[in-house]
This record gives sequence, structure tokens and C-alpha cells, in this order.
Amino acid sequence: RARPPLAQAGVTVLRRMRKTDNNRIARATGAKIVNRPEEAKESDVGTGCGLFEVTKIGDEYFTFFVDCDSPKACTILLRGASKDVLNEVERNLLDAMNVARNVFQAPMLVPGGGATEMALSVALTASAKKVEGTLQWPYKAVGMAFEVIPRTLAQNCGCDVVRIVTELRAKHAAAYAAGKQTEAMWGIDGVKGVIADMREIGVWEPLVVKEQTIKTAVEMTSMLMRIDDIVSGMQRKAPPKETKAEPAGGDENE
Repeated sequence: RARPPLAQAGVTVLRRMRKTDNNRIARATGAKIVNRPEEAKESDVGTGCGLFEVTKIGDEYFTFFVDCDSPKACTILLRGASKDVLNEVERNLLDAMNVARNVFQAPMLVPGGGATEMALSVALTASAKKVEGTLQWPYKAVGMAFEVIPRTLAQNCGCDVVRIVTELRAKHAAAYAAGKQTEAMWGIDGVKGVIADMREIGVWEPLVVKEQTIKTAVEMTSMLMRIDDIVSGMQRKAPPKETKAEPAGGDENE
């Protein structure tokens, strides 16, 4: 009932809005959501929107609030040829936004392309030589596990895996022996399939993501080892021995 008189007065009304959209409009225009019209105040009206327009894209109409003053929310409109393409674009956008958020919250980066993993592998292998007895085996095992990342990158780009990984290990080992670990930025260029300086090709990874990946891998390995200990410590019950029944009636010779 309220739409015709409001439309004649030049007031646009949006019906059946989702709560999330209502909250975004309030944050973008600086308005305050009220439950009843009689409770509305002049201070609740949002005046931060510069332009309000309704645009038809495809077969649907979309409402746009643009040129807002200091908006606290925004909407990204994605379009695709099919639903699968649109879902892929959305996943890529979410990944990019998560990376930007991580870098903004913790502005620290490490070289990618397997350079960080190979540097850690070389450092752990060198530390294992300083440990005596069986305690050095965990160092070597974790060091070998870190080489999975550069080896997988070499396999994906179709190069000689053994040669590339060996050369990369040698470069990081030489830098570690010379005390120049911070300058060991050598990794695998996934496009050309060669060893390159990650600073030159601009391949970086957020430090928080790398730390969380390593922590998760170590925790999962520890959990699996505890489970294996519990399973190996359980003794299976031996099946009951079968007893042969003797024939009744005693010995036939008697």
C-alpha cells in the first residue's frame, strides 16, 4: 500500500530484502536500521550515498548505491558464461582476498617456488649432523619431507626432477655453508622449469600461511605417530584352541 504514494513522491522502496543485504546498505550509506516506521529519526537516515540507480544486467535488475562517502561495505558483482565458470571465478577471488588480508594483517613475505622449503631442508640436514645417536633421524626425516614441495613443482612443470632438485639443493647448501642463508632466494620457476631467483620473478608467499602449513603438518604427523603407538601396543586375543572330542564307549580292544 505504501509503494504508490512513495513512488509518486520520488521515494524508491525495496521489498523482500535479505538481512545481509540490508546490513550492507546500512553500512554503505551510514544509515541505522529501525524496526518500526514510527521509531525512525532524522539521525537514522543514511545520507552517504552519492548516486542511486537501478540497472538491468542480463535478465535481472540490480540496485546500485555508488559514490558513497566513507562506505563500510561493498559488493563485487561477478559474471560468467556458466555456473561452473562463475564458481571458479568466485573461488579465485576469495583466494586473492584472503592473501591480501593475510599480507595486510602480517606484512611479512617469504620466497616461493620451493625456496623456503629447500632452505629449511638444508638447515635441518646440517643440524642433524650435530646430533648424536638416533635423535638425528627426526631432523633428517623432516628435512626430506620439506623437499616434497620443490620436487612436486619440478614434476608439474615437466623438467628433469632429479637434476633440478639436486642443483637447487646444492645452491642452498653452498649459501648455508657460507653463512648467507638470507640471500638464498633460489626456487623453481614453474613456467620455464628452471631455477630462478624468486626476487627477480616476483614469487612470494605470506609468512603466516607458511607457518600455519608447517605447524599443521607437524601436528598431524605427531597425531598419526601417537595413533600408531596405540594400535601397535594393543595385543590381539589368541583364538580359542580347538579340542578334539573323544568317542564315547571306551577302547575297542577292551
